[in-house]
Parts: sequence; structure tokens; C-alpha cells
Amino acid sequence: MPETAGMKAQGERFRAAREMGYYRLFSSRSLCIAGLCVMPALVFNPDTGCRIIQFFLFWFLAWLAGKKNNPFLTFLVILGITAFNLLVPYGHVLASWGIFRITEGALMMGLKRAVTLEGLIMLSRAAIRRDLRFPGSFGALIGESFRLLALIQERRRTITRKQWMGDIDRLMIALSTDPPPVAHPPETAPANSRPNRLTTRGCMILIFVVVTAWIPLFIGIMR
Repeated sequence: MPETAGMKAQGERFRAAREMGYYRLFSSRSLCIAGLCVMPALVFNPDTGCRIIQFFLFWFLAWLAGKKNNPFLTFLVILGITAFNLLVPYGHVLASWGIFRITEGALMMGLKRAVTLEGLIMLSRAAIRRDLRFPGSFGALIGESFRLLALIQERRRTITRKQWMGDIDRLMIALSTDPPPVAHPPETAPANSRPNRLTTRGCMILIFVVVTAWIPLFIGIMR
């Protein structure tokens, strides 16, 4: 329908504008460093509720970066991990159906593992760009690994359920033959665009994000 097509086109333009704004504010290296600074705040947070807050923060950052995400699939993965963890019950019994029991300990542990995994995925999508580079041979290897991760995240929609083996094979071949770009701005950027340095406003934003991400950790420790 024309109205639906128009809404999709408008949504894509809005996403592209977010991606370009994100690109102009931050350098790829500053994003990676900020991501590494934030990661321990999620991994070592003892409180499940605070991890959920961090997960939504990272999801919002990935949205600001112009990354496409399917909320239904994200929550389906969280639900699946949580449900699988319920197979090993322990702690206070919340509900039971025959031999199947939902226990508080298994539920909270499953939810913690699920939001941690998805939170790290969202953080990587917000903090890793394809133009990431580090000096030296080892830095080049690390940068190439991050570049491939970013490419896989961008092209994961090419993998279908009907031919997922063949799609994965074609994706791996494409990644192996795709040369690393010297300067790779977003696809919506002008042809003469170059990777920007970290701006003053971008630096302030990253500092704010890092501090904000660590606050739930201290709240979780104090509980």
C-alpha cells in the first residue's frame, strides 16, 4: 500500500539520519574504548533489575547509532534463554504444573543471563564500526575481527530459515573477499566523507554514557 511504503521510506530516512549523526559525532576508536569501559559495568553487576536497565540503555544507544533491530526476536531470545534455565529449578517455588516448577532462583538467573547476552550484543552494535583501526600488527588483527563482527551484524538479515546453511556459506565467502575499507562512512554519507575525529560534544556524550552505565552497578552492589 502507498501509505505503508511511505511510512517505511520515512522511517528509513530517519534511521539513516541517526546513523550519519552518530558517525559525525564519534570516531570509531573512541566508541570502541567507551564500549570496553562500559562492558564490566554490565558483566559484574550482581543485580538482575539493574542489568535490565543497562540492557535498555545499550538498546537505546544501538537505536541512536541507526542499527536495525527486531524487538520481537530480541525478546524471543530472552524468553528462550530464561525458559531453558527453568529446566534446572532451585530456590523458592513460584508456580508448578505437574513435575514442572518455576522457581525464583532459576527464573532470576535465566533472566540475568539473557539480558547480559543481549546487552553485550547491543553494546557491540553501538560501539563497533567497520572503520575501526588499531596500530601495529596485533592491532590490525583486532580491528579486522571487529570489522568482520560489524559486517556480520549488518548482513545477518541475508540469512533465511529456508536456506540458512547456504546463506551462511555465501556470507562467509563475501566477507573473505570483501577488502577492508580505508575509510568507510555510512552508506548514506556523501561520497567525499571521511571518518571524523571525536568531537567535543561527542566526548561529553561518551563520558555521560559511561558514567550512566556504571551507576546501576553501584546500585546493585549497595542492595
